[in-house]
Amino acid sequence: MMMTQDQPWQIKMFRKALKKQLKVKTIAKHLGDLQGKQCLLVTCGDNNGATNYYLRSLGGTWTWGDFEDKSIPEMEELLQEKVHFLDKESGKLPFPDETFDVVVSIDVHEHLEDPVPVSLELARVTKPGGKVIITTPNGDETKLAVRIKHLVGMTAKEYGHVRIGFDIPELEELARKAGLKPVANSSYSKFFTEMLELVINFAYVKILAKKSAAPVEEGTIAPTTKEQLRSVEKSYRIYALVYPLFWLISQLDWLLYPTRGYAVVVEARR
Repeated sequence: MMMTQDQPWQIKMFRKALKKQLKVKTIAKHLGDLQGKQCLLVTCGDNNGATNYYLRSLGGTWTWGDFEDKSIPEMEELLQEKVHFLDKESGKLPFPDETFDVVVSIDVHEHLEDPVPVSLELARVTKPGGKVIITTPNGDETKLAVRIKHLVGMTAKEYGHVRIGFDIPELEELARKAGLKPVANSSYSKFFTEMLELVINFAYVKILAKKSAAPVEEGTIAPTTKEQLRSVEKSYRIYALVYPLFWLISQLDWLLYPTRGYAVVVEARR
């Protein structure tokens, strides 16, 4: 998609978000042909709607839900569609049984004390033979970038998480508990991309958010509203200038191709 002067601010941010771009590309490989499919995306904050926007462009008819309400106005502004506010405590989804051909859960499970109810709900609303795709941060605490995050004070709490995440075997076990059959998995964001993201998130959480004129809730690692972005406009312009260098550094991840990334994806069938 070509950049234009009147492009929505959410899309401009996405085009400078290394990890989110990788996320969409990775999920797209699992989605396959969406023609005529009913699709659901559920998220849990850290989402201004750009991810939804790009997934919608891949085809299918999409329904949206988020377990945090703080960014829903921005999401609806971009998508021009309703985004359901979901109940994090119960994990219940406001949809009938067997509604969707494809259900995608992006970075939800690590926010939940008990991820089983949501996993059961994802399975419930999926049609027999349908596809469920779940992404989370990699929960392997021995990975170098995870240890560096902890060293600089960027713990799970700073990200709004109750745990670091899940590794692929753990996600596959959650899928099985929900009556799903894991059929594929993948990962993205290797060490170099993860460290670049850490630099950006650290700068926002530890410095910029504390000076923000717009309210910033705990667990917010990047601007998710227009007001939050305006509060860091000068810093964001500097980042936009150095983004090409960040992108070049992120390409070093190819040297680590055989290793598992810092975000994982499990695809399962109902």
